[in-house]
Amino acid sequence: MKYKICVSGAAETGHCSPDAKERTEEIGREIIRQNGVLITGATTGAPVWATTGAKEEGGFSIGLSPASSEIEHVKKYRLPTESLDIIIFTGFGYSGRNLLLTRSSDAVIITCGRIGTLNEFTIAFEDHKPIGVLTGTGGVADEVEALVEKLHRPNAKIVYDSDPKNLVKRLIDLVEEEKEKAEPDKPFDFQEQPEYEMKDQ
Repeated sequence: MKYKICVSGAAETGHCSPDAKERTEEIGREIIRQNGVLITGATTGAPVWATTGAKEEGGFSIGLSPASSEIEHVKKYRLPTESLDIIIFTGFGYSGRNLLLTRSSDAVIITCGRIGTLNEFTIAFEDHKPIGVLTGTGGVADEVEALVEKLHRPNAKIVYDSDPKNLVKRLIDLVEEEKEKAEPDKPFDFQEQPEYEMKDQ
C-alpha cells in the first residue's frame, strides 16, 4: 500500500521564507517518489505548492475540502481545484476538515503555516501521528520545535529537517516503525475464526 502523507501549510503565504515554495513543491515530488499519495486541505498557498510538485512527478493528490459541494468549495470558500485528482467534500468547515484531514493520513508534514496549520499539528500530535516539520520555511514550521519544548510534551514521533528528501524518508521510517509495532504475531486467518449461527429475533 502507498503511504498517505498530508502536507499542511499556510493558505496565505506572504510571511513564508523566499524558498518555501520551491521546497514545498519538492516535498510533493518526494512524497510521490517515495511511494506516497499526497493529501491536503484542498486550499490555496502551500498545499497548492505541494500538489503542483506531486503532479509534476506524475503522482496522485487528494484534497479534503471544508465545503459540502464543489459549488460551495469554489463559490463560498474560493478554493482551487487544480492539481487535485479527488476532492472529498466534508461539509464540516475548516475545524472539522482539519480533524478528518489528519486522521485520514499516515503522517503529516508541516511547512510554512499559520494558526490553521498549528491546529492540524496539534491534532496530529494528540493522535500520536508521525509528524515531519520542514524547517526554514517560516511561520509555524520555524516555531513549533521551541513551542513543544516550552510546553513540556516531548514527542519522539516528530522529525525536523530542512531538506525535503531527507524529511520524507525520515517520516516514512517512522510510519514503518509504527506498522511493525502494530503487526500481529501471526497473519489473520479467516478459516480459524469461530462460526456464528444466525438466531431468530
